[in-house]
Amino acid sequence: MPPTAAALNMTEPASTGIGGDMFCLYYDAKTKKIHSMNGSGRYPANGTLDKVRKDLNIAPNAAGTIPMASALAATVPGAAGGWVDTVEKFGSGKVTLEQILLPAIELGEEGFPVSEFSSYFWNQGEGLLRNGSPNFREMLKPDPSAKGGARAPLSGDIMKNPTLAKTFRALAAEGKKGFYEGRIAEEIVKVIQDRGGYLTLEDLKNHAEVGSQDVEPISLKFTGQDIVQRQAHGVDEGHNQGVEIWEHPPNGQGIVALMALGILEELERTNKIPKFTEDQHNSTEYLHAIIESLRIAFADASWWVTDPDVEKVPTKELISQPYLAERAKLFNPDKAADVLDHGSPAHNHCDTVYFAVTDKEGNGISFINSNYAGFGTGIIPKGCGFTIQNRGANFNLTPGHPNVLAPRKRPYHTIIPAMITNVSDGSLHSVYGVMGGFMQPQGHVQVLLNMLAFGYNPQAALDAPRICIAAGVASGMAAGSLETSNQVVYVEEGISEQTVEGLKKMGHNVKVLSGWERGMFGRGQVIRVHHDEGMLVYSGGSDLRGDGMSIPLL
Repeated sequence: MPPTAAALNMTEPASTGIGGDMFCLYYDAKTKKIHSMNGSGRYPANGTLDKVRKDLNIAPNAAGTIPMASALAATVPGAAGGWVDTVEKFGSGKVTLEQILLPAIELGEEGFPVSEFSSYFWNQGEGLLRNGSPNFREMLKPDPSAKGGARAPLSGDIMKNPTLAKTFRALAAEGKKGFYEGRIAEEIVKVIQDRGGYLTLEDLKNHAEVGSQDVEPISLKFTGQDIVQRQAHGVDEGHNQGVEIWEHPPNGQGIVALMALGILEELERTNKIPKFTEDQHNSTEYLHAIIESLRIAFADASWWVTDPDVEKVPTKELISQPYLAERAKLFNPDKAADVLDHGSPAHNHCDTVYFAVTDKEGNGISFINSNYAGFGTGIIPKGCGFTIQNRGANFNLTPGHPNVLAPRKRPYHTIIPAMITNVSDGSLHSVYGVMGGFMQPQGHVQVLLNMLAFGYNPQAALDAPRICIAAGVASGMAAGSLETSNQVVYVEEGISEQTVEGLKKMGHNVKVLSGWERGMFGRGQVIRVHHDEGMLVYSGGSDLRGDGMSIPLL
């Protein structure tokens, strides 16, 4: 898991990095138990709400957000500690951290060819890197003819990042101490404080001491959309009691996917939506049900999802059948809903990497790592080769809001890994995830239903065109403080014109996206586990919207 995260930090730094956060779910085949690890960092201890509002010149009674590129958006990077903890808790013990990180180190020192996909987003973020800090050359390609002697790499260029390789060597040799103390920690603190941020050496040291947090995963048993009768498509013989979908709990937004699925099940139970047939996939009626269920779920999440160590988050109540049945009453089968309480999702950023791994024993891990928006703040600590995340931009700056900014608090977090098990015996059904900011729970719902309700194999489930709901607001609007007027439903090319027109007639503000704009719909991976005659048979898929592949490793 950390080997892949580290390699992607080298080759796709506009999506992920050691300066960001991570979450994972781990399925233990022997115990059939799912473990959940929260590797997200907290806000600086000396960063108070009043101080932030004053520094941003926000009027006393005005709403406001932390700009994405501001050093005030920097939270403690949790990824480095999360990589170490993942190896220690879920690793086999057969390889050292140095062996694990060596392939990524070699990429940084010897160079690697830049893909077309990575080059596009690298160039999109070049201005952010240049403005972020004086150290921008560390993550650009040397070029005497370019401004400042460096530029974003083009597709096919050989790119090196020796300073990031040096960072990985320090982590490999010294563990957490090599990142959260000493030279790297000092450079992180210096560059953030030079840019007006609050991070201190004590904040970094505290994170290393506290470590990544082991938390209880949350789940929802799901038998909706007649999956029991579709064993040949989505449920193995003998696993015909439905599935259980597992997500990371708040401060992650995985609860949105569970709530939306629970609402859909209630709508089916009360005959407000039909059991959709295969020819109704991505039809107007189907997508309307998906859109409205997600809107209801996000309306709650934008208020309630926050750091449960600081605020009371009613997680069990939010995914309980009685509550979801009540929320399902907001659904109108004939038209788009009006503005819902507590807002809806913000503008989406495809800013994350996700990967799924299984082994011959049947263990599986769902792992996600992110800078948040693109290169995060774009701020590079000198001699370190990575950018610092801007996760703090997702705090609410309104006093009294559950997700309001506070010292040593973790904000609403978008990155979410997922898993599916069979209800009948607790066996692993699938390891999967979809990256991309607030698109992530939306992708979880659509990809899962593609497999379970419509019988798609993993690759087809990922390839199918998707929708994404987002508020009609500027990029960077914090969760929980959203304007929901003129809310846009983004529709991917490939969804029929008939469906698009049908959604418009229902009152949805639809925008069709194509080309590079399809990054809005995220990128996902799936490993499906088939159980037959005591054997494990894996099938996988990797999203066509980005680089990656499904590959067996012996």
